[in-house]
Amino acid sequence: MSTPAEDEWRTYDEFADGIATYRLPSADLTGRQVVITLDDGPVLDLRFEDAKTVTCNGVQDPYDAVAVREDVLFVNLPLTSVEGEALTIVFSTTSHRALAVLSVIGQEDVEGQPRVRQQFWAGTTDGGEATGEVPGPSRDLIGRRNLYRYSPNHLYEHVYVSSQRYAWQCLQGVQRGHGDMDLSTVWKFADGLYLFCFREFRIAVASAWLHDLGTSLRTTGIFLGLNGDGVSEHSTAGGHVYPLGSVQYPDVQPV
Repeated sequence: MSTPAEDEWRTYDEFADGIATYRLPSADLTGRQVVITLDDGPVLDLRFEDAKTVTCNGVQDPYDAVAVREDVLFVNLPLTSVEGEALTIVFSTTSHRALAVLSVIGQEDVEGQPRVRQQFWAGTTDGGEATGEVPGPSRDLIGRRNLYRYSPNHLYEHVYVSSQRYAWQCLQGVQRGHGDMDLSTVWKFADGLYLFCFREFRIAVASAWLHDLGTSLRTTGIFLGLNGDGVSEHSTAGGHVYPLGSVQYPDVQPV
């Protein structure tokens, strides 16, 4: 198994190639309508026209949806109506809870900051009275160490070190031997369901994943970033989760 040199840092489109091999199948939401009201954010009026097109607040864009559980949908809008943006939504048809992430590629690099930024909201749907815990930031993953297998040639390790950062390394794939510690955000959506998002420093890419660590040990995600030609690109991703263990801090806790 070859290991690339440190100066052979891969571009986003190179490492993302094939990373959706083990992703759960897409769901066809044709004919479904849902209104999502985001706390301190916009109201999203979604009408799914067919298996690939959604009208959101009167504007048509593509979408991809995955039923991560029978009652939980992960929906991504790789926006074509706005350059360099993606809107990712998770909602439940039983609790009627929702959350949304807006990923935006900045106009230029700013030293010491990821090029792609993200904004988060909790919300509710119009499907009925909301029940259960409100989605929000979570410290539950701090100290955990997991493997993620996305394809026969994509194997990554994650260590969740604080509420703000995680460390990763590639064990198999074009990034083998490479790793870093990047900014991350974790929100709990429901029991065993965690939204995990990261924003890389070295290349212009961010991602949003829904980890099901409760029942299926599967993860479903998307990427938004600049490819090797400097053009914005959207990618889907997904795979299997293999927990390696966890640690607990005896006294002083990470941020």
